[in-house]
Amino acid sequence: MRAQTSALARGFTLAAGLTLVLAACGGGGDDDGEKSSAGLSACSQEGKANTCNSAETKAGGSFTYTMEKNIQQWNVQDTNGNTFENGEALGVVLPSVFVPQPDFTVKLNTDLVTSATQTSTSPQTFVYKINPKAKWNDGTAISAEDFIYYWRTNNGKDCPPPPKSDESQTKGCLPQSTAGYDRIKSVKGSDGGKTVTVVMAKSYSDWKQLFGAGYPLYPAHIAMKVGGGKSAATMTGTQMTKSWRYFGKTPPTEYATAGPYLMKEWKDNDHATFMPDPKWWGARKPVLERLIFKVITDATQEPIALRNNEVQGIYPQPEVDLVKQIKDIPNVTYTISNGLNWEHFDLNLHDPVIGKYKELRLAMFTALSVKDIMAKTVGQFDPKVKQLGSHMLVPGQAGYQDVVTATGQGSGNLDKAKKYLTDAKFTGVGSALNTPDGKGVGPFNCRYTTGNQVRQSECQILQSSLAELGIKINIKPIGAADLGTVLAGHQYDIIVFAWVASPFPGSNAQQAWMTGGGGNYGGYSNKKVDSLISQAIEATDSAKAAQLLNQADAVMVKDAYVLPLYQKPTFLAVQNRYVNMRDNATNVGPPYNTAEWGLKK
Repeated sequence: MRAQTSALARGFTLAAGLTLVLAACGGGGDDDGEKSSAGLSACSQEGKANTCNSAETKAGGSFTYTMEKNIQQWNVQDTNGNTFENGEALGVVLPSVFVPQPDFTVKLNTDLVTSATQTSTSPQTFVYKINPKAKWNDGTAISAEDFIYYWRTNNGKDCPPPPKSDESQTKGCLPQSTAGYDRIKSVKGSDGGKTVTVVMAKSYSDWKQLFGAGYPLYPAHIAMKVGGGKSAATMTGTQMTKSWRYFGKTPPTEYATAGPYLMKEWKDNDHATFMPDPKWWGARKPVLERLIFKVITDATQEPIALRNNEVQGIYPQPEVDLVKQIKDIPNVTYTISNGLNWEHFDLNLHDPVIGKYKELRLAMFTALSVKDIMAKTVGQFDPKVKQLGSHMLVPGQAGYQDVVTATGQGSGNLDKAKKYLTDAKFTGVGSALNTPDGKGVGPFNCRYTTGNQVRQSECQILQSSLAELGIKINIKPIGAADLGTVLAGHQYDIIVFAWVASPFPGSNAQQAWMTGGGGNYGGYSNKKVDSLISQAIEATDSAKAAQLLNQADAVMVKDAYVLPLYQKPTFLAVQNRYVNMRDNATNVGPPYNTAEWGLKK
């Protein structure tokens, strides 16, 4: 999963059964007020998620798309760089084996590999045939070296994470998830490096998330150039660390890439400019003369920029005023979708009080009304939004099960919340809460990304609810670009943000909920949950895997670590003279197919 500031599942094939649900869609500027039946509105038709707004394009033109945060860490595989906007930008220039699609399936990237197949079940073995034409744009062939480097930097062993004493995290690799890579026994090349054979030590059902699915390959030959080493297989941990840090601090204007576009310019906190890469070998050549990703961290400015033709497409978190403004802009088509994005409150278990007292956590979550939150925020423009009852799956995914509602968490039941505290011998309930040993509870901070009105409101509602228990909450916004750092550094007591998932729930769960997972920022640990998720990852039957994830969730919800709020609406608005842009409510977002974007012919 990937943390989304403005607004972490990988190889179950249950994704094939998903459908894109549209809350609203239409075109702006129609005098008769009718909804547009073309463009993005075609997404409302059954089975059209992957093809809506499709049309032939003509050469020329430029397109500017908004990003709602600055990029400060360019290694999207790193915990600190695992943000939605970073993934969007790097996906334009770096390749993945499989690419998540708008209907939540994944598609083989045949520009990179001509095939990716499982050839054995004992031991589980995968063979990737790299496209003979595939090259980094400095002329170096994409080869098994790139796969080996990816595996060794992400398996948690060959480039081990920094010790806890290294607060600056200057040593070792810090992958956003080791899921799958920690189960690989070997990665070897043959046929001049164009065939890659992966042998697993433990079976792994989510194998299609390996080497991409929103977390693309980095060039191993550049890693060896800056870090040292004669091959990806023999690089030392120190050498890999050096290259890992290089990719973190260096925008892809400075090294070889492999995508339909190349990044010509990065202006910090302003924009990235992409131009067609003349060395691109792929089947689809980009037709735009220029593609720009414009950083606009204040969502209220996005409709203004769209109206003034400063940008031609926006992908903000929807808010009621923003949606109303877009409806009034002529020649703009929009869609509101529900995808693999979900909003949640997280507690930091590293805090000595929050981490020690489960009854306190249960009381906090029970005192909060999710219905109240939705009514005052997203429910104002998406009346169909419902409380989310799972940490593992969202409505529309096979196996989704509500394990939260029956517990009372998110119900706003103050009497039940107070009873948790009094039964656990807390004092000062409703006035100034104290622990059973007489220590004050709080004040705690509630953190959200600045400029996000929805999340500010969510923190304010939390503040009011917990005051009824005698807990003081200070609302403390963070810079939109700082979410990754704040999460990885545990710089919060309570935080609200969204996960933007890829279509692989098992690996997602390993990343976010297992002990030591790269997205397990709050320090949650439960051996029973670890065991059930491990079994789910190994299960070859998707129904069995979902059942195991739901069993893990039923255990996890009793620990009151994260409170799911709702499946997060996504909102894409595009000038209707452009085609082949469509919502992709997964971790890759709309830029999953930028080579196809262009002016309508």
